[in-house]
Amino acid sequence: MALVNETIPRITLESSILKRWTANDYRRMSELGILDCNERTELIDGQITLMAAKGTPHVTSLHLLANVFRDRLGNFALVRTQDPIHLDDFSEPEPDLVIAQGTVLDYTDQHPYPEQIYLIVEVADSTLKQDCETKDKLYAKAGIADYWVLAPQKRQLHIFRKPTATGYIEHLILSEPSQVSPLVFPDCAIALTSILPPVSSVSA
Repeated sequence: MALVNETIPRITLESSILKRWTANDYRRMSELGILDCNERTELIDGQITLMAAKGTPHVTSLHLLANVFRDRLGNFALVRTQDPIHLDDFSEPEPDLVIAQGTVLDYTDQHPYPEQIYLIVEVADSTLKQDCETKDKLYAKAGIADYWVLAPQKRQLHIFRKPTATGYIEHLILSEPSQVSPLVFPDCAIALTSILPPVSSVSA
């Protein structure tokens, strides 16, 4: 008897009938071990999503970016990498980099809230569309004034500013050798080349 390989169709459910998990639900599932500790997840608008694997350009760019900010800002702000933030009761994403107010001890009982955040940066390998077309709306709705998406393979930096309830009004795309500064730290000019891996290490 021959075996027939059949593609099983994917089932798409209407969002209105999906259970929306709260941030408290999400944390509790983690504490109880319901979520696989070997899988990186984040809570986006009530849905638990899997995070994409990180390629080497992603890792390199994130290290360069964090090092530059920590060197330039010193004790003026806290630089966090790949840690949760609390946008609202249904969203606790884990951006690649966040510049927040205060020190690490200010967040022993809670994750940073939007009003405590100066800048969010996502580093996009395979997630450029999601970061620029989904997460931008999430962060704009939360009132994040300054949101960047660094795309190492395209050697570009997307800058989103002027948030509204439905998205950002301003979206700029910078290429080398441009420089950029966070809104709240205008004297902290960063050259795009300084936060990107060498050209030879980035696959086409």
